[in-house]
Amino acid sequence: MEEIPSDPPIQQHSKKIRYSSGPIATLPPEIILEILLRLPIKSLLKFRCVSKSWLSLISSPQFIKTHLKNSTNDANFTFHRIMFTITYPRFNLKDCSIRSLLYEPLTEAVTIRYPRKHPRRSVWVVGSCNGLICIAINEKNLFLWNPSVKKSKKLPDVDVPMGRGFYIVHGFGFDETTEDYKVVGIFCAFGKAGGCETMVKIYSLKTNSWRRIEDFKGGVPLDDSGMFAQGKLHWSASPGEGFSSAWDIVSLDLEREIYGMVEQPNYGEGNFTSVLGVLGECISVLCNYQKTRADVWVLKEYGVKESWTKVVSIPYIDDPGKYMYSIPLCILPNGEVLLALGSSIVVYNLKDNSFRFPKITNVNDFLGAITYVESLVSPDADGE
Repeated sequence: MEEIPSDPPIQQHSKKIRYSSGPIATLPPEIILEILLRLPIKSLLKFRCVSKSWLSLISSPQFIKTHLKNSTNDANFTFHRIMFTITYPRFNLKDCSIRSLLYEPLTEAVTIRYPRKHPRRSVWVVGSCNGLICIAINEKNLFLWNPSVKKSKKLPDVDVPMGRGFYIVHGFGFDETTEDYKVVGIFCAFGKAGGCETMVKIYSLKTNSWRRIEDFKGGVPLDDSGMFAQGKLHWSASPGEGFSSAWDIVSLDLEREIYGMVEQPNYGEGNFTSVLGVLGECISVLCNYQKTRADVWVLKEYGVKESWTKVVSIPYIDDPGKYMYSIPLCILPNGEVLLALGSSIVVYNLKDNSFRFPKITNVNDFLGAITYVESLVSPDADGE
C-alpha cells in the first residue's frame, strides 16, 4: 500500500471536523486509512472528490479488497443487503438493509434501477459474489452489475441454438487463483427418446469471452442457479436420464474446470424435500419435513469425506399453509436466523424458540431473495 498523502488536513473547530489548507490537527495517514476502510460505499463514492490522493487511494485494488474483506466479515451485517425479485404485477428488483431488518421497527425496500429494466422483460438473479450480481434478462441476456456503485457490464451473447425442450442453467462465481469472475452456462436439451444432452460454456471477465468446456457430468441439472462456495459452483441434479425424487450435488471447480460429486449428509428418517443453497461462505441444504420443521445443514469442509453440520432446526409456525422456509439468509452470532417464509421475512431465535416478523414497506410479494455485500468491486475487468 502506497503512503497516503496527508492532504486535506482535518481541523477540529466548534465540535465539527472541517477541511483546511493549514497544518492544524493533521491526522496520520494510517488513521485516515482505518477510518475510510470502515465507511459505507455511499460515503466513499463522495469522498473520492476530496482530493486526487483520496481518489487514488479509494480506487486502488488493495483498498477495494481490504474494504470488501472488512465488510464481508462484519458480524452485525452492517454492509449486507437483501435483494428481492418481484414478478407480479411487473418484473422488478428491490432491496433493503439487513441491519435495518434486524434492528429497526420498519424497513423500506427501495426499487432498483438495473440494466435493461423493463416491466415486460423477465429478470432473474443468477447469483452474487463480492458485491457483484449476475442477472439474466429474458433468460439469455446476462449482465454483471454492482448496484452499490451503479455500474454494469453486458456479457457477450452465447452462440448456442435453442429449440423446443431447451433450458439454460447458470452459475456465477470467483476464481481466486486468477482473480477472475466467471459465469457458467449449462445448455440442456431433451431429445425425442427422453435423453438429455448438455453443452457447457464458461465466461471469463478478464478475457471478456465465452469458451466451451467439458459437458455436464452428473445426470440432469435441475432448473436452478449454481450455488457458489469455496471456489466451486454447485448444482442440484437428477441422477441418470429424466427426473426423479432422488438428487445429487454436482460441483464444478472454477480453477481446474473439473466436475465432482459432493457426498450429502445423513439426513435421518422421515419424508422431506430439500433445497440447495449458500449460507455465509458454505454450501448448505435445507430439509423441510412435511411442514413440521426445517433442518439446515452446512458443509464446513471438503475432503475424502465431506464434513456436514446441522446448524439449526426450525419449527414451523402453527399454520404453515402452503409455504416452506427458504435457505437462511444469514445466522447472527446471537442465534437469530433470518429467512423467508413464502413472501414474508421471518427471524427465528434459536435460544428461546421464538419468532418475529420484520415489517417491510413496498414489498407485497416476491419470488426470491438473495443477500449481497456492498462493495467497490467493478464489473469491468480493468476496474474502471
